[in-house]
Amino acid sequence: MASLLYRLGQFSYRRRWRVLLMVVAVLGLLGVGAATLSGPTTNAFNIPGTESTRALAVLKDKMGVGADNASATVVFTAPGSAQVTGASQRAAIENAVATLRRAPQVASVGDPFSAKTISRDGHTAYASISYSVADGDVTDVARAALFSAGRSVRSAGLEVEFGGSATQAGDGAGATEGIGIVVAAVVLMITFGALVAAGLPLLTAILGVVAGMTGIQIATGFFDLSASTSALATMLGLAVGIDYALFVVSRFRHELLRGHPGEVAAGRAAATAGSAVVFAGLTVIIALVALSVTGIPFLTAMGLAAAGTVLMAVLITLTLIPALLGFAGRKVLPRRARRLSAAPSTTAAGFGERWARLVLKNRVVAVLIPLGLILAAAVPALHLHLALPDDSTAAPSSTQRKAYDQLSAGFGAGFNGPLLIVVSAEPGGASAAASVARSAIAALPDVVVVTAPVVNPAGDTALLTVIPGSGSTSPATKDLVATIRALPAHRDFAVTGTTAVNIDVSDKMAHALIPYLAIVVGLAFLLLMLVFRSVLVPLKATLGFLLSVVAAFGALVAVFQDGHLAGLLGVEATGPIVSIMPIFLIGILFGLAMDYEVFLVTRTREEYVAGAAPDEAVVTGLRHGARVVTAAALIMISVFAGFILADDSIIKSLGFALAFGVAVDAFLVRMTIVPAVLSLLGRAAWWLPSWLDRLLPQVDVEGSSAVAAEPAAAPSEPELPVAA
Repeated sequence: MASLLYRLGQFSYRRRWRVLLMVVAVLGLLGVGAATLSGPTTNAFNIPGTESTRALAVLKDKMGVGADNASATVVFTAPGSAQVTGASQRAAIENAVATLRRAPQVASVGDPFSAKTISRDGHTAYASISYSVADGDVTDVARAALFSAGRSVRSAGLEVEFGGSATQAGDGAGATEGIGIVVAAVVLMITFGALVAAGLPLLTAILGVVAGMTGIQIATGFFDLSASTSALATMLGLAVGIDYALFVVSRFRHELLRGHPGEVAAGRAAATAGSAVVFAGLTVIIALVALSVTGIPFLTAMGLAAAGTVLMAVLITLTLIPALLGFAGRKVLPRRARRLSAAPSTTAAGFGERWARLVLKNRVVAVLIPLGLILAAAVPALHLHLALPDDSTAAPSSTQRKAYDQLSAGFGAGFNGPLLIVVSAEPGGASAAASVARSAIAALPDVVVVTAPVVNPAGDTALLTVIPGSGSTSPATKDLVATIRALPAHRDFAVTGTTAVNIDVSDKMAHALIPYLAIVVGLAFLLLMLVFRSVLVPLKATLGFLLSVVAAFGALVAVFQDGHLAGLLGVEATGPIVSIMPIFLIGILFGLAMDYEVFLVTRTREEYVAGAAPDEAVVTGLRHGARVVTAAALIMISVFAGFILADDSIIKSLGFALAFGVAVDAFLVRMTIVPAVLSLLGRAAWWLPSWLDRLLPQVDVEGSSAVAAEPAAAPSEPELPVAA
């Protein structure tokens, strides 16, 4: 593979105009496709095959009740001693309801006085609004009309708040991406000391994200993609795109300073750093594509979309980066170094070498101290509580959260999470079956009320609504759902509703986690065995990843669930961790952790294969890799940390967890524990049974075959061409 990448690097360098035009043409075609084929995104978390999803299908088929369309709830509250039933207050509410019925895209509005949706104390009432379009299709005009009509009651002294999917507008991810890019630019400038070298990784990363985003837009025309898909793909695309380009540009500069002509330097950079990019990218792609084994459609779609963006980053790094290096020439070097034909000789040890020798001198301490810090950070993960987000986890200052709290205060904690009981029977028998189910459920603890059944005209389906005594994300409500499903009468009914769907999603996630982890770790272990020709190095890499994951989970729980440092980090609301977080965090962090493992240990193996002693190979690997890996980690951390400012709760918490996890993995695990363990293992670190060595194909990630195939004396070139 190294020989192929060597030739690809040289071809892109020589034929840079051709490569550049091809990239522009591909981006143009993707842009046209996105403009003509894109469709809406969805916020649905339904999982085919679960009881709650099957019951929703029955409701839609038998009673015409669907969960696909957007909805909203307008909550009216009378302050002080006033009541919503007062003459002026009632008139204001009825006028607002009439205006809402004429609003764009509204299908129906429930009048609080006709529907009896007024609290016992008379201080709170609500109107339920159904829309004729899906969540993602609610226009800004329709949303503005909703707010305007509801707020009209303020003239009568009433307070009004809004909840429901129709009230949610798009997030402000653009600002978060900008923060990460600015920090990345500063880090790159400090690392390279040359404006051109700093700009190349940023340019190619942005182009990779653009390619990935347009591909996702095209996919929305054919598949149901979550509204969080684009933000996730952007987050990953920026982080890996900058990092991958950083490693190739850094190796190109290294080869230039060794006196190699530009074309040879490009080939060598592609064969060595490019090989590491391929395998690092593969680990990320494997982790994302493997989400499909969970059998959860929205997870599969998000994983494939993000994997496609990472693939774009790899392809652009291997093709466009060498082409742009051909345009830039020696301008990728600092101004003083451009005048030198080779790197200046120096005996001074750099930071990487000094750090490596310090770690190797105190290798036991270098394992124990980081291990203790990581385990301490992981402690909060012991009380991890998972749930899907709802209005209860919105920011306290948001109208959605205020509406949720007012409904809970007026109607009880369980009002915001009702359970729907769908009773199926022979034609004409639904009413009797529903009565049996109602009596059995009403006798259970933590049940406030079970409404009278609503029976369809055919008499074969009935709907009951159960109001629990606890909130939708409470463990008591989850226990109640399990108790209802364990009733003997359960053979005639199914439990659904938003609360039940969320419980089923969380359970499905938990059951999918172990097989997913086995597949990802197993495939990555084999891939790393191919790269390093070792059994212990992949095992060490996997164990190091597990340390990073538990630390990330601990920090996530401490901030987003327990609220520690929440104000400092701008986290306005705390609560259960989003239930899709474990599987996402494990998959993405595993792929990113393997990036640093591949980049650092590949250079160490390169030196060991060339004849260096094990400890000297470790020192050389860190001497060449520590500065670049540090820069790469800081860039990735800054990109992820920028997404803490996003509105989407999934993206916000995922950005924080990934930033913390990458920091732990890069600085504590890969740059401290890994070199110490390699030193403790010595030559045994590179042991591979002879029979397994014969079975595994040779991939030459060190690029030795490509370098050996170079002409004995590479043709000199006067001055590398530079861009005008």
